[in-house]
Amino acid sequence: MDRTTVDAAGMAEGMVPGQLRYGELLLGAGTPYRWRKLTGWEELPPQDSGNVPRSGAHGAHLGRLLAQIRTIGLDEVIVRAEAYRFGAVVDALNAGTPIVLDEIPLLVHLDDRGPLLAWARITNRNVPVEVGYAVGTVTGGALQWEATDPRRYTPAVQRVDSGLPEPCLPWHTDPITGAQRGAPASTGDMTAYNLGTAPTHPTIVFRGPVDTPALINRTTGKRLEYRVALDPWEELTVDTYAGTVTLPTTGESLLGEASVASWPEQDFTLAPGDNQLEFRGATSVPADPRAAVSLRWRSAHW
Repeated sequence: MDRTTVDAAGMAEGMVPGQLRYGELLLGAGTPYRWRKLTGWEELPPQDSGNVPRSGAHGAHLGRLLAQIRTIGLDEVIVRAEAYRFGAVVDALNAGTPIVLDEIPLLVHLDDRGPLLAWARITNRNVPVEVGYAVGTVTGGALQWEATDPRRYTPAVQRVDSGLPEPCLPWHTDPITGAQRGAPASTGDMTAYNLGTAPTHPTIVFRGPVDTPALINRTTGKRLEYRVALDPWEELTVDTYAGTVTLPTTGESLLGEASVASWPEQDFTLAPGDNQLEFRGATSVPADPRAAVSLRWRSAHW
């Protein structure tokens, strides 16, 4: 599933500080489900270290740090409602936190920064059945989620588009009206802004007609390039998070058509800050104004 097509921004609308939304289930301020402690959200996730001890010397050779899954815990949960409807309130909590196969959007709104998004699934739910249960109050409850992608995202999807580089169109003065005529041609260059602190994976759509479409991130030095000729309006979708390259109309995978200059799809990310990008095609083929590339992404945070 292309996660950039999920309307997480719509899910975040109306949320206030102190609330969490897991799928359709709203927790926190203004609901029967209050909480006092959130763990694993503002902390860095655990990391696997690629450091290698030096042979015959102090210290180690510096290696990569790769984040592990993020475990998010909601502790000291209080469930409170009128006794006559308490069973329905607990049932709604149970229905909203089932064991599922796929991860679900989890939005957390803590403060003036607004909600942040993670993809997670519930791994623990505890609703203590004690004396207060009979009168509509449970204390000491707990919920726990695991997010295989440890990054947190802004709910809104960002987008940038570009055509192929075109010959320059000269500006001139209309001899009758004196108005300036002409328009600058497409350069094929664009800037993608990752407003977070972690690299983020974009979804990229190449649209034909274009031969050997390529996208280069000059900021990171990485490149995606495919040995295909796209017909007019034909699209090639690259999901860099999933590592897939497909023709949406047929579902055919073209992962094997990556050129030798192309990086692995999952290594192609937008770095924090500004990313200078270039859209290119085969130089022997004249640029067609219908050819385009589109990127969609969410800014990512550790």
